Amino acid sequence: MNIMTMPFTLKHLHSAYAAGLSPVTVIEEVYRRVEEADDPGIFIHLAPKEVMLAAAAALGPYDPARPLYGIPFAVKDNIDVAGMPTTCACPAFEYAATADAFVVAKLKAAGALPIGKTNLDQFATGLVGVRSPYPIPKNAIDPSIVPGGSSSGSAVAVARGIVPFALGTDTAGSGRVPAALNNIVGLKPTLGTLSATGMVPACRTLDTISIFTLTVPDAFAVYMATAGYDEADAYSRDLAAPFLEVPGAGFSIGVPDIASRRFFGDVVQQGSFEAVIAVLEGMGHRIVPLDFTPLYRIAELLYEGAWVAERYAAIEQVIRTMPDALFPVTRGIIGRAETLTASDAFRDIYRLADLKRKAAPLIAAADLLCVPTIPCFFSVTDLTQDPVRPNSKLGTYTNFVNLLDLCGIAVPVATRTDGRPGSVTLLGAAGLDGRIAGIAASLQVEASPPLGATGWELEPIDALPPAAGPAEIAIALVGAHMRGLPLNGEITRLGGRFLAQRQTAPEYRLHALAGGPPQRPGLVRVNEGGQAIALEVWALPLDQFGSFMTGVPSPLSIGTVRLDDGSAVKGFLCEPAGLRGAEDITPLGGWRAFLAAASR
Repeated sequence: MNIMTMPFTLKHLHSAYAAGLSPVTVIEEVYRRVEEADDPGIFIHLAPKEVMLAAAAALGPYDPARPLYGIPFAVKDNIDVAGMPTTCACPAFEYAATADAFVVAKLKAAGALPIGKTNLDQFATGLVGVRSPYPIPKNAIDPSIVPGGSSSGSAVAVARGIVPFALGTDTAGSGRVPAALNNIVGLKPTLGTLSATGMVPACRTLDTISIFTLTVPDAFAVYMATAGYDEADAYSRDLAAPFLEVPGAGFSIGVPDIASRRFFGDVVQQGSFEAVIAVLEGMGHRIVPLDFTPLYRIAELLYEGAWVAERYAAIEQVIRTMPDALFPVTRGIIGRAETLTASDAFRDIYRLADLKRKAAPLIAAADLLCVPTIPCFFSVTDLTQDPVRPNSKLGTYTNFVNLLDLCGIAVPVATRTDGRPGSVTLLGAAGLDGRIAGIAASLQVEASPPLGATGWELEPIDALPPAAGPAEIAIALVGAHMRGLPLNGEITRLGGRFLAQRQTAPEYRLHALAGGPPQRPGLVRVNEGGQAIALEVWALPLDQFGSFMTGVPSPLSIGTVRLDDGSAVKGFLCEPAGLRGAEDITPLGGWRAFLAAASR
């Protein structure tokens, strides 16, 4: 393939490297694309070309054991890269980084090549991408629209196809809003799974490094290469290694109900979101309308409450000793902290705890949430006329996320009817990054939007059979715990996820046990006279398996169930003594068929 037209995705580059392409050639092409973009606002610092050519040559022959071998990437300029300056878009703050940030070091160890530092809203304060003393990056889709912040340069670099991925950060939505505005993927992981060592904080308790790519699998591959516990970061969390789930259908997805949807008059954006809801339903998921008002109240705390003081704490020396070095809007926002007191901070902490309690039932009402990434669009001119209110509106669906310790991924969907990019964000509880990314990957394929501003088409994702992850156990469900049935909530509340509709091997009989409600099935393995019985296979977190077992009543038990392909999983079985008074319903082939027959 001609390197000048090669899509810069991990899949294409890995294939090309395996076929003999040199990383030196890729770096040459990166710098050609930078020049072709003709946008001085993307990078604050670009490494000298000869330095990167030498780094590429030093990688040696292709090594598939290094998952990011030869992959060039860009870094938001509030994250340290050894030998490069860190400015946070404030020239007076600039310092020379002598060590790599923890995440950058992991990327280098995986074979990736950092080519430079990207522009941002100063000190990562803003969602618009125009709060910088440097030239403003041009939105990759439409230069009249704001590029989105604070990770503006990183998003544009990916959308223009200059690099396959770039690092951003996310406190209020800075890893998601620029993704929506530039038609790319923005992964905001569970807080603490990406170390903040070597990152200049905005709000240290709420910050995370984020990842921009053209495709969901690429974003998650970078996430897997960078996630890990860091003893040097007090906010690092020792969670299970992330993996990309292959989703089945049947998840319940909470969306803002009609009364609480906010589009600020953008009827095209409203139509785009409604179309995505229809797509998700067509994929087999169940939509749950929810009143998002409690979440909006939490979102208001981020800039109207004491968390502004946390931003002040991050740059206190700068704002006290050289306030004129700050961009005017940035100084105005963070400077409000000087009117706050310690008692204000505690009052807002209490208020957040109260609002979290009120929001908990809403979040628990669905397996995950789906929201518009942004409610509407704003032009560069709009921000010139009003530098504050458009920024607040862009954070409508993002500001509450880190305050609630949710993970999120912004995914491009079908282009809007007016040609602007469509985007939604899937949100899940902490640790469910793999689940929401798996659904996002399927949604991106279903919608098949163009990749960024490149004109490259999304290629089909290599199909994988749904399977339990390394920290999960596969379990067969034959009765009321299946999707849409009365006890399904018992398994979803424990983090269970649907994998597949399957059948047992032809060596079982199924009975409707006496008693109830709800009436329960009894699956028994027999030496002869058995047949295949329909069931569902789910994955359950290993650390929740004990809790699930405590709710299994006699005469049911968990044993080993053989499936029709010869494999075996854990599942519900019945003690023979429990069949007294039971009805043999084997000829119906499964519990759902029995319920349907009983309702007629």
